[in-house]
Amino acid sequence: MPAAGQVPAAGQLPVAAPVAPAITPAVTGTVRDYLNGKGVKPEAQRPQGFNALEITLPMPPRWTPVPDPNVPDAFAVIADRVGGNSVYTSNAQVVVYKLVGDLDPAEAISHGFVDSQNLLAWRTTNASMAEFGGFPSSVIEGTYRENDMTLNTSRRHVIAASGSENYLVSLSVTTAQSQAVADAPATDAIINGFRVATPTAAGHTPARAGAATAVAPQTPARAASPAAPAQAPVSIPHHPAAATAPAQAPAPNLTPALQAVPGQVAAAPPVAAAPAPSR
Repeated sequence: MPAAGQVPAAGQLPVAAPVAPAITPAVTGTVRDYLNGKGVKPEAQRPQGFNALEITLPMPPRWTPVPDPNVPDAFAVIADRVGGNSVYTSNAQVVVYKLVGDLDPAEAISHGFVDSQNLLAWRTTNASMAEFGGFPSSVIEGTYRENDMTLNTSRRHVIAASGSENYLVSLSVTTAQSQAVADAPATDAIINGFRVATPTAAGHTPARAGAATAVAPQTPARAASPAAPAQAPVSIPHHPAAATAPAQAPAPNLTPALQAVPGQVAAAPPVAAAPAPSR
């Protein structure tokens, strides 16, 4: 067998790269239950001063940051508070926890489906335990009932390592089922453009205060949905942002206060809190 870097001799098969073992989804116990059982303390993070990870949350047209979301431990929340004809406001929520204590990330993420499966009248439409950006991850999509409404949601958990520390990053994107088709270009753009990376993996060191990080727009992967109008994603880091950029220009980083975009409709329905990830 040839050593690493050597070309196999004639008739000799190349050595296959190691493949991460498949994760078997747990059927009971949420990620939070697993962490509690291991004595791991989740510490909620805020955008101010956060530089352990680069987190990118695409912001489609009409969607704006929500400055005071009714979301426990919110790191960032955006919503379409202008369009739609449902009493439920389509929204995307990100929460980030630093995990203090020893854990097996793959074992922890195996519990990533359970919190969604515990929702009222939950029905799964898609699910995967594939890695996300090289990190252990779970993503599950489906519908559930809340306040006499059927909601359509996609929920991803990622356990990302930054140095010697682990972070749980969770994204939920939720719409009323009646709005799911109309909102598909926007929600697909968010789901497919969401990114979690360490600063070195992202190709640069943590940005300094006042610097903005622009990321190329992502193309939604779902062929059945029409493409959303191009708009630059929003990077969610650790420093104050410049004033809101005009449409089609690179969007600024979300500010520590998650300032609203001028002109958003204040009278729109409030953003409902999704169940806290893995509680």
